Amino acid sequence: METFETLVRTEFAAKNTYLNTASTGLLPTRTVEAMRTAVEAAAAGRPTDMFADVEATRAAFGRLTGVPADRVAAGASVAVYSGLIASSLPDGAEVLTADDDFSSLVNPFHVRRDLKVRSVPLERVAESVRPGTALVAVSAAQSADGRIADLTAIRTAARQHGARTYVDASQAAGWLDLDADAYDYVASVAFKWLLCPRGVAFLVVPEDLGALTPLFAGWVAGERPWDACYGPIEEHAHSARRFDESPALFSYAGASRSLALLEEVGVDAVRAHDLALADRFRAGLAGLGHEPVPAPGSPIVSVPGLGRRQPELSRAGVEISDRAGNLRAAFHLYNTPADVDRLLEALSS
Repeated sequence: METFETLVRTEFAAKNTYLNTASTGLLPTRTVEAMRTAVEAAAAGRPTDMFADVEATRAAFGRLTGVPADRVAAGASVAVYSGLIASSLPDGAEVLTADDDFSSLVNPFHVRRDLKVRSVPLERVAESVRPGTALVAVSAAQSADGRIADLTAIRTAARQHGARTYVDASQAAGWLDLDADAYDYVASVAFKWLLCPRGVAFLVVPEDLGALTPLFAGWVAGERPWDACYGPIEEHAHSARRFDESPALFSYAGASRSLALLEEVGVDAVRAHDLALADRFRAGLAGLGHEPVPAPGSPIVSVPGLGRRQPELSRAGVEISDRAGNLRAAFHLYNTPADVDRLLEALSS
């Protein structure tokens, strides 16, 4: 059986020091090969069954997050699924969010002018749920700085007040021990920590489908899709598939291989690896006199005031992000202690 290290060495071959997974994850070799095969087959008039890849990807995401495949919708965008959830709320409903959370999560609720959107600091979300709150929408890990929401406390408070919960796991799925069954809705893009091509996203819904109306349903959302190509869909899928977007098939051809790799490696092993590297970086920053944004237990490390150095680091072969003036590093399974040390050395000069 291949070890963590041999699998990673086989699947990834970055030509630089890549520490930018919070923006875009690297694609495994198997994923690139699967997409190449699908594209070449389509060019030759011998297309492969990429709809089977959609179903394999749906099932794999369900296993990674602890829910059955029939509760997972396959799409392309968190913003679309946020809009779907926003559309289900009654006039005047209160939505509680965290300050400065990612736009794709929160903006669709603001577009509906009849909703009451209330924003509080991340650490105060749970205590701010109150009678009349209809929905709590929050990212599991903040994109800007890696801070992790207290999802257990938020879920408990929401249940006490009869509110639904909506978690954006885009910066968490793939490394965080996430039980999607604990929340009403969980959405995630897959091109970050899940190592998939762009164009792949998921929505987990409760068993009762969460009172959502399939507003953007096309033929793939029919119970029998190939019988739902013309005219109104007479019977929507009885599962979360009724919320599917027409899939970016070439992306899903690759995604099924990416998620298979994560299942082989194991999320627990990925988390331990990622957090060890992040802690190594935090310790090194302290030695250089820098203090990152407090985000314990997160593989995302954000350093105030150093964002301006991103261009020079990129020229030196270290890929990293500038977010709101902060230098944001993100450590994932293909990174090594040597990558951390190279970044620290670059920052010390």
